[in-house]
Order: sequence, then C-alpha cells, then structure tokens
Amino acid sequence: MIRRVAALVALTAGLAAVGWGVRSAVSGGSSQPPPPPPPAVAAPRPKTLHIVFPEGFTRRQMAQRITAVDKIARSKRGVTPTLSAARYLAVTASSRIPGRFARDGKRRPLEGFLFPATYAFTSRTTAPRLVADQLKTFRREWSRVSVRYARSKNLTPYDVVIVASMIEKEVRAPSERPLVAAVIYNRLKARMRLEIDATIRYALDVPPTESLHQSQLRDPTPYNTRMHTGLPPTPIANPGLPSLQAAAHPARVDYLYFVRKPDKIHHFFTASARAFYAYERAHGY
Repeated sequence: MIRRVAALVALTAGLAAVGWGVRSAVSGGSSQPPPPPPPAVAAPRPKTLHIVFPEGFTRRQMAQRITAVDKIARSKRGVTPTLSAARYLAVTASSRIPGRFARDGKRRPLEGFLFPATYAFTSRTTAPRLVADQLKTFRREWSRVSVRYARSKNLTPYDVVIVASMIEKEVRAPSERPLVAAVIYNRLKARMRLEIDATIRYALDVPPTESLHQSQLRDPTPYNTRMHTGLPPTPIANPGLPSLQAAAHPARVDYLYFVRKPDKIHHFFTASARAFYAYERAHGY
C-alpha cells in the first residue's frame, strides 16, 4: 500500500511538470498570462476637399465646376469623389421649393436657390448632400432679406430671386446693384420690355464673351426679354446676398435705361430715351 501511494504521488508530480512545460512553451517560457490583443486602429478620415461656386454661376456652370474639381481630386489628391455633374443636374432639375416662393406650388429647377459659396466635401459626399448644403446656406442668407417692399409692388419672393439673378449677371460695380434693380422695377411698372440680353444668353447658352446675333435676338424663347414683357420664367443664375438685397430694395430713382460704359464695368443710367440713344450713338453701340 505504501509503495502504491508513493507511485501515485510520483505520477501526479510528473504530470504537473509536463503541464507546466506545455504552458511555458505556449507562453514563451513565462508563467504570466499572454498580453491582451492590440487595440483596433481607427480607419483614417477621408480627405476634405473644397469646391468654389462664384456668385452668378448657373446650374450648368456649377455642374461643370464639379467635373473640373473631380478631375483635380483624382489626379492631384488621389481621391475618387462620389460627386458627379450628371447626378447634380438631375437632383437640381425639379423641386417644390421655387413653387413655394412663387406661391403656385409648381415644380421648377433649383436655379436661383443653389447658393454660391465655398463648400467642403469628401470622397463620400453625394450630389444630394451638396445640394442640401447649398439650400441650407440659401435659407440662412435669405432670412436676412426683407421682401416687404417687393410685395408692395406685387412681386413674389420668387420674382425677387429672378430680379436678383439678372442683377448678378449685369452688374460688375457693386454700387450699381440697386440702380439696375430700380430700372427693372420701373420697367415692370410701365409695362415695358426689360430688354436684358443676359436672359437670352442664359436660354441659348451664349457666353458673355460672344456677341449675340440678330437671329438670337429674335429667338422666341420665353427668356427673350427683348420680345416678351415681364420677368423671365425662372432665375438665370444663382445670386449672392448683395444682389438678393438689391432686388428687394431697389434705389428710389426714375431710371428706365442703362447701358455699359466703355470701361465695361460701370453703366450709364437715365430716365430719358433720347439721352440713352444719344449715349449709344456717341460710343458706337
């Protein structure tokens, strides 16, 4: 019995030694427990890029800018954007927002409401997200515009955006914005055609660096303010805050005519048709 007990003790000690050896081999010869796994490394944040939409850009020009920025992002920043011009044009092609401003509920393009500014985006930013950012900025800036005077002249908020878009395309000297607005208001009141060629350029996609041909001036498009009285059907650009404010608060003057001066920056304004045509003749227009 004593020999059996001694043998059992020896066997137990041997097995314990073997087990300790196995644990030592697994743990590198240490009796300490294995270290915890390293913490997971967070995925790097996507690169932030920027896109600039100047005041007066049209929906088409903004889409073209997206294409240009996408190309730069791929070639110089190693980023493949989700943004695309085609998707941007599709998203902005029809919305109920203009109808609420016009108070008729009709769907229209978002021209005029895509606020011009600098916007940040990443490879994950979609066209609807960018448009939502532009509309958010428009709402913020529009809250600073009072349309009380425009309403007194029977203009809707949508009309104010249309007038602002024409101001944006016509004016280079900031001080002339309220003066151009006054000419538009006065002509609307007198039921005179506006005769603003920027509306024709918008409809026919003619850049300002090209002269308009007689055939284009006679084009029956509803944007031809040489042929049709009243405002064009939609805004012709996306105006900034100064033009929106000028459109809501025109100068209190009686001007009915304006023409660009030879410096191609300022305008000559007058209430007299005779003075207007005399100025045109004197400067070879």
